[in-house]
Amino acid sequence: MYVSQNNYAFIDSQNLNLNVRVSGWILDFAKFRKYLREKYQINKAFLFIGYVEENKGLYDFLEKAGYVLVFKPAIKSKDGYTKGNCDAELVLQTMIEINNFDKAVIVSGDGDFYCLVQYLIGLQKLVTVLIPNKHKYSALLRLREIRHYLRFMNDLQQKLEYQKKRPHKDGTL
Repeated sequence: MYVSQNNYAFIDSQNLNLNVRVSGWILDFAKFRKYLREKYQINKAFLFIGYVEENKGLYDFLEKAGYVLVFKPAIKSKDGYTKGNCDAELVLQTMIEINNFDKAVIVSGDGDFYCLVQYLIGLQKLVTVLIPNKHKYSALLRLREIRHYLRFMNDLQQKLEYQKKRPHKDGTL
């Protein structure tokens, strides 16, 4: 008998996006949301992202794809880089939601989430830590007590890679 769970995903969007790209491919966020729903029974997928006014279209797309967006104001540094680190927001939102989900999926390879992962393991509320790049993630997440929970997105490229749509013969998409 199949038992449906009420699981939530907490996604570090910057870690996810940058590390998938370093692996040489672009993630299709709509396919990823469907994958999370089907593979891990994710009912809510929180995506933590820095807010940049010009990206309104992207945010609309992500919400349509089924993500709950949690924003942090993005700050431009003196050297021109935009920074919107959302680690604290991810941890806080997980703790706010702790009694609302059965189990969690954490999507990040960032060692800043080590204490959160340990806490969720202790409560038996962790499904997995989905690491965007198996060649580039924190040594803290490689520790023995966590290793069993790690899954790697490199193995999902065929399933989740963004494919540009080719125009039809009449030139339309």
